[in-house]
Amino acid sequence: MELVRVYTGDDGQSHFEDVTVDLNDHGAGGRLSKLWRGPGVIFREVDGSYDLDFHTAPRRQLVVNLTGSVEIEVGDGTKRILGPGSILLAEDTTGQGHISRNVNGEPRKCLFVPLDESPAAL
Repeated sequence: MELVRVYTGDDGQSHFEDVTVDLNDHGAGGRLSKLWRGPGVIFREVDGSYDLDFHTAPRRQLVVNLTGSVEIEVGDGTKRILGPGSILLAEDTTGQGHISRNVNGEPRKCLFVPLDESPAAL
């Protein structure tokens, strides 16, 4: 399974990395990853006017887009649009952070899944 990671580099700026989460065959149960531990889930809804300037992630977390899209911009000016069904691993909790913008004025619903501090094996 693919996800996009945003992390803080040695330069203090946020960067993108494409990550593949390993899945193991569990027969009729499908393909599953190892357990990623965390304390719970946060539900979020924003209207189509949001535009957040540079900010860091408040914690290490997955952001799962349910509806709508978001444009993420990192320190070097690189931008990516993440649509419904996309998963962002937000790990840029220090440094300059990233920008989050609405796409075409669409409202967006997503899940924040806080993760324990020690990274899961990918």
